[in-house]
Amino acid sequence: MTNMKTDCDAVLSGVVSSNPRVPGVVAMVTDRERDIYSGATGERVLGGTAMTEDTVFAIFSTTKAIAGTTALQCVEDGLLDLDAPAKDYAPAIGKLQVIEGFDDAGQPMLRAPKSDVTTRQLMLHTGGFGYDFFDENYKRMAEEHGQPSVVSGTRAAIETPLLFDPGERWQYGSNIDWVGQVVEGIRGKRLGEVMRERVFDQLGMTDIAFTRTDDMKARSATIHGRGEDGGLTPMADFALPDNPEVDMGGHGLYGTVPEYMKFIRMWLNDGAGPNGRVLKPETVEWAVKGALVPPQKVTMLPGVIPSLSNDAEFFPGQEKDWSYTFMVNSEQAPTGRPAGSIGWAGLANSFFWIDRQNGIGGYWATQILPFGDPQSFVGYLDFETAVYQSIAAAKAA
Repeated sequence: MTNMKTDCDAVLSGVVSSNPRVPGVVAMVTDRERDIYSGATGERVLGGTAMTEDTVFAIFSTTKAIAGTTALQCVEDGLLDLDAPAKDYAPAIGKLQVIEGFDDAGQPMLRAPKSDVTTRQLMLHTGGFGYDFFDENYKRMAEEHGQPSVVSGTRAAIETPLLFDPGERWQYGSNIDWVGQVVEGIRGKRLGEVMRERVFDQLGMTDIAFTRTDDMKARSATIHGRGEDGGLTPMADFALPDNPEVDMGGHGLYGTVPEYMKFIRMWLNDGAGPNGRVLKPETVEWAVKGALVPPQKVTMLPGVIPSLSNDAEFFPGQEKDWSYTFMVNSEQAPTGRPAGSIGWAGLANSFFWIDRQNGIGGYWATQILPFGDPQSFVGYLDFETAVYQSIAAAKAA
C-alpha cells in the first residue's frame, strides 16, 4: 500500500506546516496482524524535541474503551449484572442526587433520583453524568460551588450530582469513571492493576499507565492551548496527575500510539491477544453494537468552556449510536468508514476508529486544547479518508 504511506505522510506534514499549525502528531494504522502505517512529525513541544513514534500522550477519553473492556470481563465472569444498581458494587454512587437547577440564592436544588443508576447506563452514557466543559449546570457547580474538574483525578470530581434521572437520555460525561469504580469494587484492586493483569499483559502493552515512569515522563508531549488568533501556547502546567487519587476509567491513562494499536487489534481479532484472550468473541460481537433506546441518541457536544472544548460532533447530520463503550456510526461516514464501525476521541484532540468489517483501525494523537481543534480534527478526518482511498485504490488495482 505504497500510496497509503505517501498520502498519510502528506496529511501529517500538512498539519504541522500549515498556518495555523499542529505542534506535532503521531498517527498509525493497523490491520488484524500488524501496523501498516506509522507516521510521526512535528515536535513534542513547540521549538523542542522532535515527535517520535514512542512519544507518550495523555490519551484522555480514549481510556474509556479500555475501562469498558475490564467491565465486560466482569460480565463474562458472572460477577457484574449490568442491570443491577451500580451502588451494589460502588456504594458511593448511591448517595448522589439529581440537580434541578439553582435557587434564587444560587444554591443547587437537589432531589433523589427516580431510580438507581445501573452499570449498563453508565457504559452507555445514559447514567445522568456530564462534564463541566460540556454542561452549564456542572460549569456553574465548578465556578460557584468548587466542584473539581475531572482532570484533577480526585474522588470529589466524580461524586457530583446527576443532571437527570438515570436512563432519561444520552449525555456524555464521567459515567466511565464510575464504571472503573464498579470494576474496582468487584475485583478489590485499583483499576490500573486490573487493566495491567487482564488487558495489558495479554496484549503486550507496557508503555501505558495511569502513572508514568520517569522514562515515560521524559518522552511525554506537552499540551498546547490554541488562542483565538490560531497561535499555540505550551501549557507546561496542564497535565493529568501521576499517582491520582482515583484511577479515572474515563480519561486518566498515559500511553503511546503503538500501545493503543495493540488494543485496537484485539477488537479486530474478536477479543484475542498475542498472550491470551481478553474477551470472548460473542462478547465482542454484542459490545460493538449500538445499544441506545430511542429517543436516546448521540448528540453534538456543546463547548461551554471555550478553553477546553469547541462545539464538537463527528459526522454532523448523520445518526450515531453508543455501545460498550464506543460511538457507533450508523451510516457510512464521509471518510469511507463503513456503518457499524466504532471509535471515539480524547480531549486533547486524539482520535481513533476500529473497522471490524475491513479489519483495520487507526489512531491520531495530538496534544492541543480546546477539543474539536479545527486543524487537528480536520487533519484526522483527512488522515482517515486517505486510508480508505488507498484501500479502495488497492482493491481496484
